[in-house]
Amino acid sequence: MKNNYETIRYTLNHGVVTITLNRPEAFNAFTEQMNKEVVRALREATKDEAARSIILTGEGRAFCAGQDLSGVDENTNHATFLRERYHPMVKAMKQTPKPIIAAVNGTAAGAGMSVALAADFRLAKPHVKFVSAFMNIGLIPDSGFLYSLPRIVGYGKAMEMAVLGKPITGEQALSLGLVTEVFEEAVWEEEVQRFAESLASLPTKSFSLIKRYMMDGMHQPFDQMLEHEAQAQRIAGSSQDHLEGMQAFKEKRKPDFTGK
Repeated sequence: MKNNYETIRYTLNHGVVTITLNRPEAFNAFTEQMNKEVVRALREATKDEAARSIILTGEGRAFCAGQDLSGVDENTNHATFLRERYHPMVKAMKQTPKPIIAAVNGTAAGAGMSVALAADFRLAKPHVKFVSAFMNIGLIPDSGFLYSLPRIVGYGKAMEMAVLGKPITGEQALSLGLVTEVFEEAVWEEEVQRFAESLASLPTKSFSLIKRYMMDGMHQPFDQMLEHEAQAQRIAGSSQDHLEGMQAFKEKRKPDFTGK
């Protein structure tokens, strides 16, 4: 299956799956085929026990320029378009229990920015640009953009980015908390892989519980969230990784987590 992709590349190295959007001649703009292949790749990575973290990045000069507009015309039903193409993709990103890193190597515009926002972590080069772009063609930000961005940078800045459309550089994004780290071109691939491998070495069961319940906690009552935390802690507390972590602490050594 790994070799059956046409618009993306899928590789697995040291516990890290890298999904590379691979239409550089079109700045990695989404087509229906690419949407479906990203979903398939995410499901493949989710099922593979050897895959413990996921990088999503772009080939060439762009991360993703959003939707390929050659596939949109005056007859397009935009609601159906989103439900069939983009919703399955961003839902798959949120539903996988494994950490997803958007390695923003170049411009992330429109739906490309939405996809970066759906990741658990974002890494960027200093001068890449995050651009909403939707207002430029009379649309609203979609694919989870309106959900994710205000939760990351706050309502005021999110409104500015969504409406005014002013590009945000990687360095500016770091100061806003929009990205986790910024790496220069010379060390980009090495540092992205290092970051992904560091996540892959963590107790991934605990991460999956944090990811699930932190998202739930953004719209649940406090008492309900406390109960969910207790349930999640019971699961984490019965894991092999917890036992390994406790033993390593007692023995004053680095734990060797396996995700079990």
